Amino acid sequence: MTGPRGYHHGDLRRTLLAAAVEAITEAGPAALSLRDLARRAGVSHAAPAHHFGDKAGLLTALAVEGFDLLAAALRGAGDLLDAGVAYVRFAVGHRAHFEVMFRPELYRHDDPEVAAARERAGAALRAGVAALPRDATAPDQDSDALAAWSIVHGFATLWLAGALPPRTGPDPEAAARTVIRRLFD
Repeated sequence: MTGPRGYHHGDLRRTLLAAAVEAITEAGPAALSLRDLARRAGVSHAAPAHHFGDKAGLLTALAVEGFDLLAAALRGAGDLLDAGVAYVRFAVGHRAHFEVMFRPELYRHDDPEVAAARERAGAALRAGVAALPRDATAPDQDSDALAAWSIVHGFATLWLAGALPPRTGPDPEAAARTVIRRLFD
C-alpha cells in the first residue's frame, strides 16, 4: 500500500497500532484520533478506518494486543509474587495498553478476540494463584485470584497516577514486591 506521500508500509496495521501507543502515551486514550494516527504514519486519513473501521475498532485491537502481552508476561513469571511484579512491570512498560485494556467503554469489550485475550491473561493470573498452598479453610481460588488482581492492579494504577507517597521509592518493581508480599503474611 502506498500512502499520499509515496511511503510504503509493509505492515500498516502494525504501524498504526504503534502510532496509537505513542499517541496514548503522550495524551491519553481520550485524545486519540484516527486523523492524527494517519498523520503520524504518513498515510491518507482514510487508511486507519480501512484497517480498524473507527476509533473503537482501533482500541479493540490495542486491547487484544495488551491482554496477550499481559498473558505472556504473567506466564513468564515464577510464583505468585513474581507474577504480581510482572503485572506491575507490564503496566509501567506498556502504559498505553494498560490505560485502554481496563476501560471497556473505549472499545468493543464483547468482541470475541478481546474476550479470548482477556481469558488468556486471566488464566495466567489464576495459574499463579493455583500454585498457592491450599487448606480446607481457605477461600475459593476465584476469590484468591480476585484479591491478588485487585492488589496488583490497584498498585499499578496508583503508581502510574503518581499517587503513591514519596517514601514508596523510585522503583515500581521493588515497591510492588514489598506490597505483594503482604498477601503471604
